[in-house]
This record gives sequence, structure tokens and C-alpha cells, in this order.
Amino acid sequence: MSDAKNEIKLFEENQVRAIWDEENEKYWFSVVDVVSVLTDQQDYAKARNYWKWLKGKLADEGSELVSNTNQLKMKAADGKKYLTDAADTEQVLRLVQSIPSKRAEPFKLWLAKVGSERIDETVDPELSIDRAIQNYRRLGYSENWINQRIKSIEVRKALTDEWDKSGIKRDTEYASLTDLMSKTWSGMSTREYKAFKSLEKENLRDNMTNAELVLNMLAEVSATDISVERQPKGYGESAIVAQEGAEVARDARRSLEERTGKSAVSGLNAKDLGQRQLEGGGDEQD
Repeated sequence: MSDAKNEIKLFEENQVRAIWDEENEKYWFSVVDVVSVLTDQQDYAKARNYWKWLKGKLADEGSELVSNTNQLKMKAADGKKYLTDAADTEQVLRLVQSIPSKRAEPFKLWLAKVGSERIDETVDPELSIDRAIQNYRRLGYSENWINQRIKSIEVRKALTDEWDKSGIKRDTEYASLTDLMSKTWSGMSTREYKAFKSLEKENLRDNMTNAELVLNMLAEVSATDISVERQPKGYGESAIVAQEGAEVARDARRSLEERTGKSAVSGLNAKDLGQRQLEGGGDEQD
């Protein structure tokens, strides 16, 4: 884990200690700090005692929140690091629901809104696409880039449908195949690619140029077409198909780079480029 960002702003102007987990690509937050904010308790000892009481109460109720929290070393006020109860984002949101607090209400309303949106999107998937388009527009992405990004979602869904048919397990095997494809066509695993673009929690595809998006889509649509023809079974056969599909994109990338004389893979991200410039190619190499 990396503690390069061991303190971030959360809940208005209050500071909550956090550690970035590079392996799992998520933040772990100090539970006592979160409790301090929610209970409006500036005394650390009292906030810690409240968490100790709440932890016992939740354990008696059979809540998985307590058993799922982690213990990580975080820097204290004296500058030394001590083992501290830590929770990820999902667990923090569960904690918010367990503490009666005026500050918690906006989070509870947000949770209800998100839950409602997910139900609506299950019934009508088009809603999620419309919402994504509006979000990208608000962030300033160009219409050209948005069209490519939405198309990339469709292409990705077709590929994962094939993986499901092949018996691929979600999460771990999905991630492994995605890494294999990324490594094959771009020369970098997903994590390496994100590090190359100086990203942490951000979505990698949201920080790709049009050229990168197209090459990634070419890898996925090629793998999908090959999979439809071969009907692979299990991870091993699907991995062969995934690599062959990505090789099509790799060859296209090399051909493009040979003709342009510059890399098709950009080290810059949306913040560096300015979202409106993402419709350009990957020529802004560091």
C-alpha cells in the first residue's frame, strides 16, 4: 500500500486520514476520523470511545461491518504511525447509516438516490447510457469523444457477454483477461497504464484519447468476433482468444505509429489534456 496521499478532505472541510491501496485500487479511511466528523466530536479520545461502543453494538447485531474492517498503520498527531481501524468506501457508507447524525443525512439521501437509479437502470439500461452522456458533457468532454466512449461501453459489454458464456468468473478472471489484453496491445497492464497516466481511482478509459479508445475497442471487438466463432470454454481458452484479439490492435497501433512517427499511447490524462482535447490523438507524449 502507498500512503503518498495519507490525508484527504472528506465531509466538508474536515480531514480524514486515508491510505491508497494500490493492489486493490481503493482508499482505506480511518474509522475514528469518520466517526469524529459524523458525531461532530473534536476530542479524539471521545470519538475513539464512541467507535469502541458502536463496534460492540454492531458486533452484537451480527453486522459484517466490524469483521470486514482492516487495521492499517496511519500517522497520528504525534507524527508516529499506529495501527488504526480502517474501512473502504463501501464500509464507510454503511457506517454512515449506523450513526444518527445530521451530517449523515446527505449521504443517506445519496445512497437512496443511487439505489433508485440502479433499479431504474436495470429495468431500462438506456437510462444509464443517457446519464453517462450527460455526466461527460458536464465534465466538458467533446461530443466526438463522448460518442467514442459510449461506443466503447457497448463493445465492452459484448465482450463480457462472451466471457460469461465461456464460464469466466467476474472480478478476478475479468480483471486478468483485461490486463492480458491491455498488456498485449498497449505494452502495459491496466495498473501500469493507469500509473503511466498518473491515475489512481479514476477510470482509465475516461482518460484515453480517441486513438487509445479506438485501439482498445479494436482489441475487444476482435476478441469478441473470434470468441463467437470458436466458442471457447473456461479461462484458458478464453485467454488465448483475448490475446489474439488484442494482437490485432497491437498490430494496428504499430502500423499507426510507423506512419505518424509518434506513440499512439499517451501518458497524459484528462486533467493534463483538458477534456475537450481528448478528441485528438496520442501525440502529447511526455
